[in-house]
Amino acid sequence: MNSKAQELRRLHSDGSGPLLLPTVWDVTGARAAEAAGFSAVATTSDGIASTLGYGGRESAPRDEMLAAAARIVRSVPLPVTVDLEGGYGLGAEEIVRWLTEVGAAGCNIEDSLHARGSLADVEEQAERIAGIRAAAGDTPLVVNARIDTFLRDRISGGGTPEAELVAETLQRAEAYLAAGADCVFPILASGRETVGELVGKIPGPVNILCLPGGLSVRELADLGVARISWGPFIHDHAREQLLAHLTQIRRAGAEPGGGVGDG
Repeated sequence: MNSKAQELRRLHSDGSGPLLLPTVWDVTGARAAEAAGFSAVATTSDGIASTLGYGGRESAPRDEMLAAAARIVRSVPLPVTVDLEGGYGLGAEEIVRWLTEVGAAGCNIEDSLHARGSLADVEEQAERIAGIRAAAGDTPLVVNARIDTFLRDRISGGGTPEAELVAETLQRAEAYLAAGADCVFPILASGRETVGELVGKIPGPVNILCLPGGLSVRELADLGVARISWGPFIHDHAREQLLAHLTQIRRAGAEPGGGVGDG
């Protein structure tokens, strides 16, 4: 029995409010999240890919992505859920075997077909999720089914009426939960009305991305969101802070007798 998976599952419904999942891209970040007092950690595929020198959306080599994620999982005693993007071409049994071998508590699996620039057929994606659940057997891996309706609309330039995006998201959420997903993640869903409607109508836990300038953690909690994550944004912030610090060092070094500690 995977005790970390059990713990992650418990954290989704312990009554203490939404599960806060900091998204990390390396061992240093995972250990920082542990030191900060978080109960669980998630990986960010965009952050890992960037660190490895690649773009996102499954453009990085699978083996490198999985190796980096495995190091994160093994670096902390906390439950770690791994962003598997679209699954990297792995079958359900291969996904479960890898998650189990590295000790992951769960995974994200998304319904984007990046190579085609479209969403997977809802029934086919539901079958895939059902396959992962069946392959897991008695292992309580937490499957977070990412729904990319809002993301795909943004990539294509937007313009789809919000009501249509919500309707398709609800259809996919119901199908994925019925197939065995433990939580659904309508990435880029935003705004009090939209998030409130999704949380109110989806028959299961909902993960919402905490967007810069969007609803706060408290506001998302008040709407009944079960799980909050940060996607690439912690990585983006860290990169900006690193750039600012390095710029300060360079400028200080360019001054006669300068040093970063000189003010």
